Amino acid sequence: MKQVYIINENHPQLLLFFAGWAADETPFKQYRPKDMDYMICYDYRTLDFDYSIFNRYRQVNVVAWSMGVWMGSLILSQVPRDKVFSLAFNGTTYPIDNLEGIPVNTFQATLDGLTPATLQKFLRRMCKDSNAYKAFMEVTPRRDFDEIKEELRLIQERYFDLFGDANNKSYDKEKEDKYEANIEKYNYEYNYAFIGKNDRIFPPENMEMNFCDLIDCHPVLTDNAHYDESMFRFLLQDMWEMTASEFRYHVKTINIE
Repeated sequence: MKQVYIINENHPQLLLFFAGWAADETPFKQYRPKDMDYMICYDYRTLDFDYSIFNRYRQVNVVAWSMGVWMGSLILSQVPRDKVFSLAFNGTTYPIDNLEGIPVNTFQATLDGLTPATLQKFLRRMCKDSNAYKAFMEVTPRRDFDEIKEELRLIQERYFDLFGDANNKSYDKEKEDKYEANIEKYNYEYNYAFIGKNDRIFPPENMEMNFCDLIDCHPVLTDNAHYDESMFRFLLQDMWEMTASEFRYHVKTINIE
């Protein structure tokens, strides 16, 4: 995993952003959270992570998007909660799952059919409309195609190794015990989960299933697409200028439930 500082000015707080699959810092480097250092994580071909950042800062604020919601949960479940405030956007903690993530067959079809042309179709589906897609193409990630295809394959491989394949109905007690232990080990609840009802990558109803019955998580239904620049501007910049009461009020205004 790559960890790239966008702002590194020894602030007491860090904004830690777990981006999605195939991402890099390009679409997100223009944001400037107030009075914080700012780090972007991407390239999930490995789980390597420098945990020392949690000792370096008084407070670590986390935003996780898409496949980064799962990756963030693997990392955050291993650190104390008392100095972390976390928000998820358009992703789940079980990202390859028929009920709580991207359906297994859909994920497999995406991986099997991935070409430069189908990648562009995927990126188009992330965006709300042609104007949003055109704007995203101005800041699209600059990564090698073979690298991001390998990343998607390794995400699937690692997820199935940790939590099992929902389409594999064969029973193996040793594997089932391992999966149960990993579910407990990597269990994590975000403070807020923003669920875009116009998401065409993660089914909104599956995101609701993932978040809506949790004890400590506050799910918020919005009208956002999977990639939505206005939401990133809020999550990665504007909200950090708000007081806690202003943030709660804003969340109520964008909740379409």
